[in-house]
Amino acid sequence: MNEAVDKRRIGLVLGALIVPFVLLRVGLFIDSNADFNVGGYNIHHLYIGLLLITLGGLPLALFRGASRWLDLAAVVFGVGLSLALDEWVYLLVTDGSNASYLLPVSFWGGLGMIALACGYVGVLVMVQRKRGTEGKREKGKG
Repeated sequence: MNEAVDKRRIGLVLGALIVPFVLLRVGLFIDSNADFNVGGYNIHHLYIGLLLITLGGLPLALFRGASRWLDLAAVVFGVGLSLALDEWVYLLVTDGSNASYLLPVSFWGGLGMIALACGYVGVLVMVQRKRGTEGKREKGKG
């Protein structure tokens, strides 16, 4: 993959992590009782997130190259990860009620997890760049 594709995909993943978290939290602030029910079952965004992680992550793990389909898979993966991390922290640090979404511990916990995920993306990018520059130096010596 060339550098331009890497930068675009990195931006797509970071945006897919941040934007859904912001939109979800704004929506929950407006109406914390906005449940998603299917057939009488309450579907938490953890489950939707895990489904999206699976749908987007498997193509990213199995295929290489630059394509719009893989870019879409990266966005789907990032959105799913954002939803799953937010709900996971919410379920760990609160009693799980709809009103708990508005607690500071829920918001800051979710924000912290999204920040850690974005930081991990940054670490992976730095490691990859370092490996790339070391590889170029090795080729120049031979």
